[in-house]
Amino acid sequence: MFEAPVPASAPTVVAPAATVASGTEPPAAPAGKPGWRERLRNTSFARGLGGLFSRNPRLDDDLLDEIETALLTADVGVPATTALVEGLRKRMKAREFADARALLAALRTDLIAMLAPVAKPLEIPRNIRPFVLLTVGVNGVGKTTTIGKLARRFKDEGRNLMLAAGDTFRAAAVAQLQTWGERNGVPVVAQGQNADAASVAFDALQAAQARGTEVLIADTAGRLHTQQGLMAELGKIKRVLQKLDPAAPHEVLLVIDGTTGQNALSQLRQFHAAVNITGLVVTKLDGTAKGGVVFALAREFGIPIRFAGIGERSEDLRVFDAEAFVDALLPETLGA
Repeated sequence: MFEAPVPASAPTVVAPAATVASGTEPPAAPAGKPGWRERLRNTSFARGLGGLFSRNPRLDDDLLDEIETALLTADVGVPATTALVEGLRKRMKAREFADARALLAALRTDLIAMLAPVAKPLEIPRNIRPFVLLTVGVNGVGKTTTIGKLARRFKDEGRNLMLAAGDTFRAAAVAQLQTWGERNGVPVVAQGQNADAASVAFDALQAAQARGTEVLIADTAGRLHTQQGLMAELGKIKRVLQKLDPAAPHEVLLVIDGTTGQNALSQLRQFHAAVNITGLVVTKLDGTAKGGVVFALAREFGIPIRFAGIGERSEDLRVFDAEAFVDALLPETLGA
């Protein structure tokens, strides 16, 4: 049965104003691997692992036990941690490691191998117009801010895009998205507060199709993964979009706060069941002791991690790089 969106008010498309410069943001992290290391080296996770190797430790079971504790404390999770440590223990017993330096190298290799399968950048085919990106997540994860940063990224790539202010529960969310739109020269489709979110998404996709827009990013209201009614609403948004384009949304991004630790697993489980998550954005990795949850997510779900947030600036939303992430957590040498 067709689920027609019910407009609460006429949609408005806010045309972009001149780009607004912001002088209050801190500087962006350096480009490439140095930026990852600069932002993550002072997290508890990196300090915990670095401390184990700073004293040129003996190669023994005590060292492996300390590695296990550091991984569990960082919310890598029991299954992933056990697999890593027991693998290293077997190799140590088989005398594969000459010293702690060799064990550190093996740990690095194993950690990268765990993340490599999910380090898949978002690809937007030029022949799909508009490419519809639906963003979902619980309250307070930085979803609307992430959309603004993605808008800046896509704009810098030379793509024309549009934003849909689908978080109709919070008036501030609509205003925030419109500010991001103005800052990045991107039109925003919005309705009034408490409007039907599916209606906003429908209107935005119609407008994007009419304008030949390349990318449409749709915001949604934050919701707890335990709120079944609100989770069902996400399914409605998806079905309404498919009335205009059966392939839409082409990407469903779940934004996860890196500070939530193991709770991220239950969030992903519930959102995935509701709308089939195709990619992840993990934010706030520069300020968490629980960044190890990235490994737990990778091991349990295998869903691509598209982006990672390592700072406040738009440039600090990085394409996820497994090798850069792991190297930022581990010391470069013994005694470092």
